[in-house]
Amino acid sequence: MTDVRAGRALWPWLLWLALLALLSIVTLACASDQAGEPSSAQSEGGELTIYSGRSESLVGPLIDRFEEVSGISVRIRYAGTAELASAILEEGERSRADVFYSQDAGALGALADGGILMELPDDVVASVPAELADASGRWVATSGRARVLVISTERVPNPPSSVFDLVNEEWRGRVGWAPTNASFQAFVTAMRQIHGEDATEEWLRGMLANDVVEYPRNSPIVLAVGEGEIDVGLVNHYYLFRFLADEPDFPAANHFTDPGEAGGLVNVAGAAVLASSRNSQNALRFVRFLLSEEGQTYFRDQTSEYPVTSGVEPRQELIPLAELDPPSLALTSLADLEGTLKLLQDVGAVP
Repeated sequence: MTDVRAGRALWPWLLWLALLALLSIVTLACASDQAGEPSSAQSEGGELTIYSGRSESLVGPLIDRFEEVSGISVRIRYAGTAELASAILEEGERSRADVFYSQDAGALGALADGGILMELPDDVVASVPAELADASGRWVATSGRARVLVISTERVPNPPSSVFDLVNEEWRGRVGWAPTNASFQAFVTAMRQIHGEDATEEWLRGMLANDVVEYPRNSPIVLAVGEGEIDVGLVNHYYLFRFLADEPDFPAANHFTDPGEAGGLVNVAGAAVLASSRNSQNALRFVRFLLSEEGQTYFRDQTSEYPVTSGVEPRQELIPLAELDPPSLALTSLADLEGTLKLLQDVGAVP
């Protein structure tokens, strides 16, 4: 009887001690969270904010894949490359952007000159040819594209050898361009650098006088060539492949012109990390992912662009980059977009 009574007397104390122990565990867990200890959800990969001048249709799936393999939660702002570069300059150190993913090298050069971009690690810069990266290591190319004339295979048996030929009477009303497009503006900037202001202005005025047809983007130009609305268009090489993927007999072809001159320009998309980034390690992981075999294969197979690293070959239908003869022009010299916009406005090509 004594042992039973003693056990009954101890039971409330044991229960009380158990409740105290449970309360202590809960309290320590709460304190741990309040002190900033990462929960399992938080320790996955952190966050990253990308300002992308590349369209969602082009790179959205690749960014989704990066989220999947890295565990990093990505916030992304899509807009025009020039618009985003201006926003970053205006925001300064207050910018929420960690990465600037640019459609062209000109905007990257403008930001590099402004001291807003951090210097990338040597292994990142060394992964692409020297001419496809900033000399000071502030940005790196991620994919390449060549300027071409997309021509009708049914109505253009003898395509012009130079963009300067397009002002001739035989091409009146048969040519399309997209003067508000960033890639076209980079091409005009290259023409200004190589051929001079006067020759570029003369060509622009000659095109307008020859009834060049204006389009908002590259894709409508390619479609117009295929449908017989125009016969020649000034575009980047990769747009045609989107149409060929849906219609293998699409009646158009890429025609390379102007070796060593502006019409033979090879421009790049590229990425940079902001010096003010709060997530610089995640930003570098993203840049490395773009340059990885998976990233470069995506550019080749899904966007039909040129890979820029040595491990991935271009599409078989393309002339290899090493065999092209682009102008000997530093891509950073394409940063003078303001001068190009002024010229386009002066001649009446853009509002």
